[in-house]
Amino acid sequence: MEKCIIEFEGKEMRVDIGTKISSFLGRKQIRKKKIIAAKLNNNIVQLDTEINGAATLSLVKTTDPGGKKVLHRSATHILQTAARKITPPIQLNIGQAIIGGFFYEIIKEKDDSRDLTQIAHLLNKEISEIINSDMPFIHKQVSTVTAFSLLTDPFGSKAELLNAWSTPTVSVTGLDGFVDINHGPFAPSTSFIWGARVLPYQPGLILVLPDAIEPTSSKDGRRIWSCYRETRTWNRKVGVETVAQLNRAVLDDRINEVIRVVEAQHEKKIIEIANNITSRRKDLRIVCVAGPSSAGKTTFVQRLSVQLQVNGIQPVIVGLDDYYRDRSECPRDENGEFDFEALEALEVPLIQKHFKNLLQGKPIDIPKFDFVQGKRVPPEKWRTVKLKPDQVLIVEGIHGLNPQLTQNLPIDSIYKIYINALTQLVIDEHNRIYTSDTRLLRRIVRDRRYRGTGAADTITRWPSVQKGEEQHIFPFQEHAAIMFNTSLIYEAAVLKSFAWRYLLEVPYGHPSRSEAYRLLQFLQLFVPVFPDNIPANSVIREFIGGSNFSY
Repeated sequence: MEKCIIEFEGKEMRVDIGTKISSFLGRKQIRKKKIIAAKLNNNIVQLDTEINGAATLSLVKTTDPGGKKVLHRSATHILQTAARKITPPIQLNIGQAIIGGFFYEIIKEKDDSRDLTQIAHLLNKEISEIINSDMPFIHKQVSTVTAFSLLTDPFGSKAELLNAWSTPTVSVTGLDGFVDINHGPFAPSTSFIWGARVLPYQPGLILVLPDAIEPTSSKDGRRIWSCYRETRTWNRKVGVETVAQLNRAVLDDRINEVIRVVEAQHEKKIIEIANNITSRRKDLRIVCVAGPSSAGKTTFVQRLSVQLQVNGIQPVIVGLDDYYRDRSECPRDENGEFDFEALEALEVPLIQKHFKNLLQGKPIDIPKFDFVQGKRVPPEKWRTVKLKPDQVLIVEGIHGLNPQLTQNLPIDSIYKIYINALTQLVIDEHNRIYTSDTRLLRRIVRDRRYRGTGAADTITRWPSVQKGEEQHIFPFQEHAAIMFNTSLIYEAAVLKSFAWRYLLEVPYGHPSRSEAYRLLQFLQLFVPVFPDNIPANSVIREFIGGSNFSY
């Protein structure tokens, strides 16, 4: 039999052409190392993929970012299969990711009196049986026309998605009667998802994945939960809750109306926040704004400043980045690299002193950090600020919600705002969009257009960025008085026009190629939208250009 050479774990090996990756690795090896997929030439593939030529091969474990997506995709398929096997069956609509798992809304018959605990018990029984049976996921490449009749599509959203499908064929995956569009690699069989289960979580259920942190209470993350639900309500009012509905709005030439309404919703929320600040005008002097990378903090601060001025308040904007210590004093992470996202990278005592002096009516000299030189500019170039009665200080930075910065200040003098892009658009009722993908696409476009950084480098750095967010931002999000979701239901369709080319620029064989390919697959779902009718003050303008704000 003809053979080919593959590079695996630093060694070159000869294998028969047509050998499946699972056969090459061996079942015992796969189980022992918790391998759930593989990277073949830097693209994540299923373990039943055949090796048909010279290639590089590496392992994808359940703990890897790509592995977690495979794990979730497979567990979701099992859950949806189980939901159709209980009597009477129910519909489960996927919602947002929360600590420990993924939320699902339950849709059942009006005369169904079962409570959440009873439904969870029945589902877990079916899930266990499906997992223990070690059933394979069945994958097929079929014509788009054939897919219409194969898919399990109770709400018609998958058929609507196929109406705008850009290729004549579509990959589908089936399991014991439940058939869905394939949006990425799956585990080899159901037994790989051992430990998946659902828990009651008012007002629905949470799918908990193996080795995940178990949620303790529906009260956990109540502000972020409220933010999620508010955005879902907005989407429902606009009539765009799925990618298919967005595509239909584009094809029916209604997208400009959608854009106007969505942008008006943003402005309405910003006005609400400005009014909240104004109502506390007597005591409130410092507004702290924090959020992860590419959440749109800068545009939000600019728009909030406009609305505060409408209310007679003059904002003074300060970036926490200017309080960075000189690079020589910056802490290092476990790899010996500078950790610019650690709180200790800022001169916290100086920030605390400045906040205190401002509240006492004293002037402060705000430093300015030179990122090229890696140190502050000379003091004579610093900015002197003293808050007047009609002014508030707006502080922007990733550590803005950290209580250490404001621990000695009166509670009434501080107003904290959390910003993030928490997309609530879903592909369909069974498949969600990863919330971090919106920010990653924003950053890829911005870095490539304005910072001279290619998509390959941006993707490579992204895990480090996310790690910093998980350590320094997300733990404090519930400290905020209010949250603002900067996501726009139409933005992926706009970003596609820019990101498509930038993602294709990632070199073949580059380590970030698999993530670039995944994002290209995701963007392929959208009918592109041109940015001509997007307002100049929109959050998305911060990333694609054309904003009337200076950055």
